[in-house]
Amino acid sequence: MKVLFITGWYPRGGASLEGVFVREHAKAVRLYDDVVVLHCLDLMPELEAAWRVEQETDMILTEGIPTYRVSYRRSPVPKTSYAVYLWSAWQGFRTILAAGFRPDVIHANIYTVGPPALLIGKLSGVPVVMTEHYSAFARKALNRVELRKARFAFHHARVVMPVSAFQQRALEDSGIRADFSIVPNVVNTQEFHPLSGVRPEPLSKKLLYVGSLEPVKGTEYLMLALALLSKQRSDWSLDIIGTGPNMADYQAMAGQLGIGHKVVFHGSRPKSEVAEMMREADLFVLPSTVETFSVATAEALASGLPVLVTDCGGPAEFVKPDVGLIVPPRDPEALCAGLASMLDRLHRYSRHRIAEYAAGLFAPSVVGRRLHNIYESVRQG
Repeated sequence: MKVLFITGWYPRGGASLEGVFVREHAKAVRLYDDVVVLHCLDLMPELEAAWRVEQETDMILTEGIPTYRVSYRRSPVPKTSYAVYLWSAWQGFRTILAAGFRPDVIHANIYTVGPPALLIGKLSGVPVVMTEHYSAFARKALNRVELRKARFAFHHARVVMPVSAFQQRALEDSGIRADFSIVPNVVNTQEFHPLSGVRPEPLSKKLLYVGSLEPVKGTEYLMLALALLSKQRSDWSLDIIGTGPNMADYQAMAGQLGIGHKVVFHGSRPKSEVAEMMREADLFVLPSTVETFSVATAEALASGLPVLVTDCGGPAEFVKPDVGLIVPPRDPEALCAGLASMLDRLHRYSRHRIAEYAAGLFAPSVVGRRLHNIYESVRQG
């Protein structure tokens, strides 16, 4: 089949990690079907025309998937800018048609592109399915206008694919009714895999956190937990990969708690470096307060890394006792106890079995086949 991905989040120049999970879905689908991506950008006031469509030429960003970006500027007529946005998306679709690609299915990613995707689907007679990743539903962070937009989009989509049961419940709690089918995020198992051979037992254990540095990720609770852990033992260090608005605050907090010498902030790193650090680590920790899925946790498991996560949503659905441990969120004492317990029994975890378990859930071939089957059922039904 031919599948058109329409998305509001996607890797681009200056933001190569933005919406990378959408690209991973597209790459998984490409194992079975032809894929083209239409990336609907936000307002661009500097545009000379009302809208612009460009094909992405950076092969590092596209990874071989034809990608078009459409942008628009604010309308001089009050309260008509959204109409310009819808029109720009339609023009992007027409550009893709002119290039010879006529989709059998439209796969919208993120509720914000639901309305333009449905408009395009209606005008072209193509069924629309949707995937939702956004944690704002679980955090109840959407205003009334955005909620109405989301309800409209999900109500009219043929199938809505939350990335976890937790995400589905969050959508339902937001008043959304739809034909749901849970499809998880993808892990590139060619990049995220364990080291081959026997790994020597290190004297000091390497803990690893990967994610943005903002309150919802619970980094402050991790700092407090590590301060408690440092009073019990010294055979550990923590590597933090990621950036965010509170990075400087957490760096200062580590120093104030007396663990600054044990915690290294690496900032943002390419996926290849993240994968290498996961192979070298001993334990992955996720201290979040809310997570719809947590790609980083799934990548850690695919790397054979045991994980300690908080009961924050999506991760609790796939972190089982033989691959990790779940502790309450916002609880430094529980997080500390969990870390101490896992550090003492790391030898009980099989990296090979952990990686094998993750591949069975998140490998591109597994998720791509699941999406292909949904497309087939929608096209036939």
